[in-house]
Amino acid sequence: MAARLRPQAVIALALFFCTGSPAPADAFALRSTPAFAPAAPYTLGLGARAACGRAPPTGWRTGARRARSAGVRMMADGVLEGVMLFNTMKRDKALFVAKEAGKASGKDGKTKVSMYTCGPTVYDFAHIGNFRAFLTYDLLKRWLAYAGYDVDHVCNLTDVDDKIIQRMQRDNINLQALTDKFAQAFMDDLATLNIVPARIYPRATQHIPEMVEMISGLVEKGSAYEKDGSYYFSVESFPTYGKLARLNFDDMEDGAAEGGGITDPSEFEKANSRDFALWKAYKEQDGEVFWETKLGKGRPGWHIECSAMSRRYLGDSFDIHAGGVDLTFPHHENEIAQSEAFCGCEYCSVWVHNGFVNINNEKMSKSLGNFLTVRDTLTTALDARAFRYLVVSSQYRAGLNFTPESLSSARNTVKRLDKWRAKLQAVAGDAEAATSGEVKGHADSCIAGFKEAMKDDMNTPRACASLFSLIKATEKLLNADQVSSKVDAAGAAAALAALGSIDQVLGMCYDPPGFAEASSASEAEEAPADLKKLLGERLEAKAGKDFARADEIRDACQARGFTIKDVKDGPSLLVPIQ
Repeated sequence: MAARLRPQAVIALALFFCTGSPAPADAFALRSTPAFAPAAPYTLGLGARAACGRAPPTGWRTGARRARSAGVRMMADGVLEGVMLFNTMKRDKALFVAKEAGKASGKDGKTKVSMYTCGPTVYDFAHIGNFRAFLTYDLLKRWLAYAGYDVDHVCNLTDVDDKIIQRMQRDNINLQALTDKFAQAFMDDLATLNIVPARIYPRATQHIPEMVEMISGLVEKGSAYEKDGSYYFSVESFPTYGKLARLNFDDMEDGAAEGGGITDPSEFEKANSRDFALWKAYKEQDGEVFWETKLGKGRPGWHIECSAMSRRYLGDSFDIHAGGVDLTFPHHENEIAQSEAFCGCEYCSVWVHNGFVNINNEKMSKSLGNFLTVRDTLTTALDARAFRYLVVSSQYRAGLNFTPESLSSARNTVKRLDKWRAKLQAVAGDAEAATSGEVKGHADSCIAGFKEAMKDDMNTPRACASLFSLIKATEKLLNADQVSSKVDAAGAAAALAALGSIDQVLGMCYDPPGFAEASSASEAEEAPADLKKLLGERLEAKAGKDFARADEIRDACQARGFTIKDVKDGPSLLVPIQ
């Protein structure tokens, strides 16, 4: 059996990644695709269709040129200066420096950033917790592209594992038919949420030779061994094993650490309980799912799939690996061990992990039966846009509690955004954006605040609060008695240009495919219960002179479309931003 963290250790690890506080003592390709010929990396300004056959999402345009014209400080290689990311490996925020910095190796002479992300296991519809990860990848990719990088993104599809085999047997369906169905559903859901496609979605089943090559090489290097037809990675051979998750082996117990690979770990004998499977010898219950290779008859382990596919498309070492915090151990830890043992170099420079999604304060998962799918939960175009806003406006490393009230609040925010945008469009007409004036000043301040917030580890609550400061200021002017003297056409165009710039990153202003026309703006709804609860926390923070926390709560409320109004000798109020 393999080693696994005790529950309390897992909780401590997740809390650390979500809060930053110290912890206590597949190329998406259908079968008809004959070969893998990766398309050009998906970059800002690309006019061609994506590899999956649809046009780039709305708002996917160049931002670096606008940044230069606005006087924003750029590095010598044309990227925005001072972009910080929290690196799980370092347990801290650090200045992001691409491996190819200064080499102009990307499209149009830009600095290339290579990014690998963990995709879904295609045996069922992905749930909204999964899509928090995919939206985080999208936010990160859009932000880096906005900052002037050429992002080369690869996202795998896991199309062979125990859950898939079990579903095949349950539904009496073959591997290809099952995984094709849910791979296509995943692509449709990406479009619903305006997620920019990766360059390629490699499928595990179409990269068996690459996996066999790595496993064979690991055996030759003494980092893996064979037993009863299965192959295992020797954790003992890799002295720095545990460096990502900061594992303390004294705080571990025996159990199934294969993470989606082995149905009954006790059936796979290993030299050490911490070792993990690279190749699994064929068992009768595997049915038709096997490959005849020089390793023998069997199928790959889960962890080797990502190592082989990332190496195939991004090389031995790349810039960013992203995934949910639950993948930190064992999956990402095992990727590092097997990749670095095989290649002899650093696997990845920056590890980005997003927090969980909870349903009414309980972790959402398919095993608990409380998961919600995109297609069942987001029944209108407005719902889809609201969910996207709810996710991208939250701090990506923190836990996100999904409730009907939180979706309703986000829906209300999107309505107000649409109403404001429609007013500006009516005033702006075809006018060019103003180069000076009161509204232009508000727009410039908004953009500057947005960029500073995003540079700070994608602090989207602050970034969205900056957008709503522009909305609040211009709404006051638009609602004045003499509109023409307050917001002229050029001023309205300047405000719209600021929204367009920000939306390249947030991706909120779009028409989700497959729905009836989106709802028009309507009256603001009452503040949701979770925001009202934050008012009490803010009062306690101010009483304790924790003004930084009080400011965080204010920004979080503004990002959701509400401002806090302090009343003398009375309770604070949440007022919709009009």
